Amino acid sequence: MIRVAILGTGAIASTHIEAFLTFNTRAEIVALVDPNLDKAHEKIARYHLNARVYADVDALLNDVPFDLGDICAPPFAHALLTLTLLGAGKHVLVEKPMATSLAECDAMLAAARKHRRLLSVVAQNRFRTPLVKLKRIVESGCIGKIVHAQVDSFWWRGSHYYDLWWRGTWEKEGGGCTLNHAVHQIDLFHWIVGMPQSVQAILANLAHDNSEVEDFATAVLFYANGSIGQINVSLVHHGEPQQLVVQGERARVGVPWQVYASRERNNGFPERDSALEQEIQAYYDQLPALPYELHVGQIANVLAALEGTEELWVDGEAGRRTIELVTAIYASGFTGARVALPLPSDHPLYTREGILKHAPHFHEKTHSIASFADNTIIVGAASEQRQ
Repeated sequence: MIRVAILGTGAIASTHIEAFLTFNTRAEIVALVDPNLDKAHEKIARYHLNARVYADVDALLNDVPFDLGDICAPPFAHALLTLTLLGAGKHVLVEKPMATSLAECDAMLAAARKHRRLLSVVAQNRFRTPLVKLKRIVESGCIGKIVHAQVDSFWWRGSHYYDLWWRGTWEKEGGGCTLNHAVHQIDLFHWIVGMPQSVQAILANLAHDNSEVEDFATAVLFYANGSIGQINVSLVHHGEPQQLVVQGERARVGVPWQVYASRERNNGFPERDSALEQEIQAYYDQLPALPYELHVGQIANVLAALEGTEELWVDGEAGRRTIELVTAIYASGFTGARVALPLPSDHPLYTREGILKHAPHFHEKTHSIASFADNTIIVGAASEQRQ
């Protein structure tokens, strides 16, 4: 039985608790940690957990034995909590984003290597059947060389969203929608398409005046083979449309699932290649579905990795690549210059201090609240709700 301590009992912790309870013969939640003890006790009561409650990680480590620390705290706390847990010999699963800087990511990776502990970063969308199938199709070469790929991470948040005390500041949130909303789509982009050679980006705050950070970003990614990528991020898009589309030389595929193939007429104009579409669709259909998806799927994989029966799907290196791409988008957006990858350790934005020094303040945060009376998270155009 793998003993789990959950650090941070805000809205996303419910998703983690429910996922662990799916595997209650393999894992047991033994502790919850939150400076707001009432929030932790509410989770205990709601899920009927036989777990202890602690105000901080030191109290946890001094009292109860456990194997895996599951970090659901705000982004600014990820690195310190991870380093503390790894140093105490615990395995770590940490919510997105991995950390607020590349320097923090590298310290976390070094600690995992030193203490020979597992470190996984939440990227639950890699555990969705359509996205796994999309990756397999792109890798198969059936669409030909990638010429263009685009991800749209479009969300809508009202002005009160940034009233929460840690949101809307570079110091506490680490960034705006690029880091905290598009992180999963950016992860999927480099997982499927690969890391670019350079990035050109713009950032803006269009509609949230109680926030220092961006609520809109668009980036063009340049690849060594000449292909182009685009990442578009927003908190001002009604309906919250999401897509990931890969244009190959022979066909287009994407999620939500789509396939369209064109072939050339004698005059250079296109006609539809139905035969190729049917071939790609048949390949897509025969690929197996995942037994578990989203957070449940990732937690199943983490447990299996700890049990020694599976390789870890999303390790700390994968989490770091996402932060590197986000940092490159910020570096270009801050300066207007095209930014080359990989980023060196002497880059001005390598450290959290460097980001705080160079980040623009689109507005100043003038008021904040400790928590919302309504703590419902609505994900994907109200398709899923979490308390």
